[in-house]
Amino acid sequence: MLIYFTYTKIYLKKQHMGKNSTVIQEDPENTLGKRLRLRRKELKLSMKEVAISSGLSIGFISQVERGLTSPSLTSLTAIATFLKSDVSNFLSQPKSKSSITRHQERDIYSINKNGLQYERLSDAFPGHILNSVIIHEMPGHRTESISHEGEEFFFILEGAITIYIDGKVNILESGDSLHFDSSKSHSAWNHTNNITTLLHVCTMNVFGEEEMSKEIPGVFDCRGNLIFSKDHNMDLNLHKSHT
Repeated sequence: MLIYFTYTKIYLKKQHMGKNSTVIQEDPENTLGKRLRLRRKELKLSMKEVAISSGLSIGFISQVERGLTSPSLTSLTAIATFLKSDVSNFLSQPKSKSSITRHQERDIYSINKNGLQYERLSDAFPGHILNSVIIHEMPGHRTESISHEGEEFFFILEGAITIYIDGKVNILESGDSLHFDSSKSHSAWNHTNNITTLLHVCTMNVFGEEEMSKEIPGVFDCRGNLIFSKDHNMDLNLHKSHT
């Protein structure tokens, strides 16, 4: 049985790429780790099992569950998948509205104030494979090392970043790109004193919309009671914020 949660969002003013934007902080109360731990224990899984199956380290899983660090979008997706859940059950993300996005209209969102910041680019349609975001990585930020199925592509829009692929150091600057097999262990480090902005394209289902349309029968409360059902043709915005 899957349990779905509602979220409180915090909106912070930031400036990216020459525009004033609102950063939507999806987990301001830092409850993501607690919810992941609750789901893991519900399935009677150890942190070691989650770490091995999601391509992450035990230490990182422990830090996430204790709220000491924030996972990247791909890491959260990998963890949620092994927990027989969906990333959308733990993180509310902007929905696809059109095959075209406008730079002044895109939401910038993050899991919490210390995490990476994302702008969704890709659309969702039956059979789609590619998922893409613009990532804003803060100075000195390091992502966790991970390996998983699929492939990824990076294109540096502004700044510079160090990408590690199976221990090999790749320093990328504005205009550089990198395409690699995601099954290789990889991580990133913004070694500069400025925000680095990059395009990230991957085949991992980081938005979770395909699984949602196939698997979710409705919306449940924290006790597992069905609140709304698809059978009633209701609009299911699982994480709609009421302000």
